[in-house]
Amino acid sequence: MKPDADVMLGGFAGTLLMDIAPQLGGEYTLGSVGIISMSMLMMAQEVDRAAEIRYQENAQLRALFAEAARIVDDKDLAKRLDAASATKDESLRVRALDASNDALKKLLIELQALAEVSKAPWAAGLESKIWDFLLGSVEARRFVFPALG
Repeated sequence: MKPDADVMLGGFAGTLLMDIAPQLGGEYTLGSVGIISMSMLMMAQEVDRAAEIRYQENAQLRALFAEAARIVDDKDLAKRLDAASATKDESLRVRALDASNDALKKLLIELQALAEVSKAPWAAGLESKIWDFLLGSVEARRFVFPALG
């Protein structure tokens, strides 16, 4: 047997919600089982997609930074953007990808802050690309819940 974590978590959550929860008495217990079940459904989705989302986000941020490094007028930031664009993910473990993602997003915040206040010709286009990235990031992390009942 190959234990697929996302399949197992989804199955456990379904059993809790559909079979066990209806048999329970008491609002607190029923509410707790409901919250645990929904959390398991979210974890099942996240287990399946976590590495892919982070890997793709990191690649997108590096590409954005490579472009931004050539056009921003803040030389120190341009140098750090260029350096960050050349980094690579050392591992596909989620914690390692998270560490890279966190560092890249801190730099993204600096870049966005500059783009928002700059009157330079490059600023509006770059800010739009940053917002496109952020919207895509939110969409990729959206949870889908099954219809119950």
